[in-house]
Amino acid sequence: MIDNFNLDTFVTAVLEEDLLGRSDVTSEAVIPADTRFRAAMDSRDDAVVAGMAIAEAFFRRLDPDVVLERQVEDGAHVPAGTDLLYLTGKARAMLTAERSALNTLQHLTGIATMTRAYVDAIAGTGCILLDTRKTIPGLRALEKYATRTGGARNHRMGLWDAAMIKDNHVAVAGGVATAVKRAVDAGIADIIVEVDRIDQIAPALDAGATHLLLDNMDVGALREAAALVDGRVATEASGGVTLETIRAKAATGVTYISVGRLTQSAPAADIGLDYAAA
Repeated sequence: MIDNFNLDTFVTAVLEEDLLGRSDVTSEAVIPADTRFRAAMDSRDDAVVAGMAIAEAFFRRLDPDVVLERQVEDGAHVPAGTDLLYLTGKARAMLTAERSALNTLQHLTGIATMTRAYVDAIAGTGCILLDTRKTIPGLRALEKYATRTGGARNHRMGLWDAAMIKDNHVAVAGGVATAVKRAVDAGIADIIVEVDRIDQIAPALDAGATHLLLDNMDVGALREAAALVDGRVATEASGGVTLETIRAKAATGVTYISVGRLTQSAPAADIGLDYAAA
């Protein structure tokens, strides 16, 4: 179950993008109506799988009698060449659904695979990997499901779940302390404050911040900030984090480290669907 996600609505919208209420003219012209195919979906990359049930839903929508034999579950780390799904059904329906199913599975698996690499890179540091709101519009619930499948913790599902006071809020409000105090006065329980200088930490904490986002700080500054906070609130390293730099930043004593590229820049996994006459 994925919160705030309606699978039926998603499948309808994606298929409508391809069909526009019409038909798959190629399949109808080339494939006899009663033809049945058996197909194997396989991963051509070493990957962490995410989105199997969603991919299957496209085939079920166009052929309710399709036989689906899932070979792996979401979260499985599979080597290249692994079969993910066998399906047998109406050839026209399977060909029409193929691209929608693959696009979704490739995208989500790519996110889960990148996420797992980042999680593995900070193993043993005690730091927890967070995702961000840097998601493709309309796909947040799915993309955050994929990061969770890869081992990250979901963070900030939207603008509603915590106050997030960033540099522009501070500039308009007139200072860190003023912005935080206004959030406290508004009765907001979770108040995240972005700071990019050590001297902003004390005013943020004194005003009532419950979580500090340490933006674009180098390893030395992160270590100094974590020591200064000394566990009084959660600390989060963020900004410019790469697979090469994440472990050193995670080892500074921060509580969390967030990575926007998990959803913003993950390459799609190479997953294919090959048919054989049933």
